[in-house]
Amino acid sequence: MQAGDPVVGAAMAGAGAQSRSEDEESLGVKDVKRTATQAFGISVPKRRSSSRSIKRKKFDDELVESSLVKSSSRVKGPPVIEPVRCSGSEPSSSEKKKVTKSGTSLMLPLTMVVHPAPITKRVKKSKQPLHITKDLGRWKPTDDLLLINAVLQTTDLTSVHLGVKFSCRFTLREIKERWYALLYDPVISKLAWQAMRQLHPEAIAAIQSKALFSQAEEGLLAKIGSTSQPKLDVFQELLSKHPGVFHPSRTPKSLLVHWQLLKQYYLLDDQSVQPLPKGDQVLNFSDAEQMVDDVKLKESRDEVLEHELMISDRHQKKEIRQLEQELPRWQVLVDSITGMSMPDFDNQTLAALRGRMVRYLMRSREITLGRATKDKPIDVDLSLEGPAWKISRKQGIIKLKNNGDFFIANEGRRPIYIDGRPVLSGNKWKLNNNSVVEIAGLRFVFLINLELISIIKAEAAKMTPQ
Repeated sequence: MQAGDPVVGAAMAGAGAQSRSEDEESLGVKDVKRTATQAFGISVPKRRSSSRSIKRKKFDDELVESSLVKSSSRVKGPPVIEPVRCSGSEPSSSEKKKVTKSGTSLMLPLTMVVHPAPITKRVKKSKQPLHITKDLGRWKPTDDLLLINAVLQTTDLTSVHLGVKFSCRFTLREIKERWYALLYDPVISKLAWQAMRQLHPEAIAAIQSKALFSQAEEGLLAKIGSTSQPKLDVFQELLSKHPGVFHPSRTPKSLLVHWQLLKQYYLLDDQSVQPLPKGDQVLNFSDAEQMVDDVKLKESRDEVLEHELMISDRHQKKEIRQLEQELPRWQVLVDSITGMSMPDFDNQTLAALRGRMVRYLMRSREITLGRATKDKPIDVDLSLEGPAWKISRKQGIIKLKNNGDFFIANEGRRPIYIDGRPVLSGNKWKLNNNSVVEIAGLRFVFLINLELISIIKAEAAKMTPQ
């Protein structure tokens, strides 16, 4: 075949176009790589490369990029991509087309990584309405609705400041400024009106139910007598008779609650508050406050303390009763003595048992001797004289018979020595005047009131013949 053959020329032209397209594709890929390097600011060192393809494992970042390429191919519609231009020579229009065709999968992840945030922010800003982005300040739509309802009911900003509970603690000056802004500032009033229109109907109903009572409403409620006990039917009839006076959100129950509040503070027509006393009886504020505090202190009761005091008082009374019951048993008086002088007997003392330290006066016909304990009291506690740990709790009994003779009976384990003679357990012995009684090393002298004993003997002798 010759070169001038048209078929050969067409084949050569096709081969030339194919080689040109391959060159353009390689040029487009190089431009894209150069663009990526400039975008990230990374200087890629030159390295040797061969035309032979080498199979190697992909790294983690390459795996992420490949997954992004696959996901980008599924997205419908034209991708939003910012063009990145190189500082070098610009390719031709045909090169640009082929670069976009072959390099779409490569350009998409690069642009998504480099510029992800501004696109989303721009989209969100475009969807936001104007009245939401405008700063409304501390005043909320609910506060504006409360303010409007309260002013329409009372026509007094001071009453609104004292009676309405807003979302924040506004001062009287802030309430006045807000009310004037709602009246005369077109921008603020328009924004507030739009915000209040977006409130839920239930929220609007709840706000209107909190509206303050006007003077006309309280005047109608005050006509109901304080002594009567009105029911809901009375207030329902009042609402039906005066629909123009009461607020549309009023219910019979709300009227009943407000009437009870008026009655509590003596604001009904048939109630009268007692005037303050005049003259010298008028108290100043400090004195009245001091009296109120004193009353509170007097009325305050500590139940725990009162319970403890009651229990202790009960125990003390119980002990007093026990002592009163045991008083007749204590017929022995203990006195401290000095020397060996004779005791001065009175008309009630029958005899005395005198030791070195103490003296026991016998004032009943029968007394018990021994060592007293908490469980078992005794008439003559010998432990007051000295060590009595060897003495039994009930060591003996001294008894006066009708004939005027004294006898001692041993009830303990150890013997009792009377004038040196032992009296064993279970036996008894007669006691004379100046008899020496020795019990477990403790010595006592038994002294008898002879004058009183002689009187007792004479009376016994008189009663014997009868």
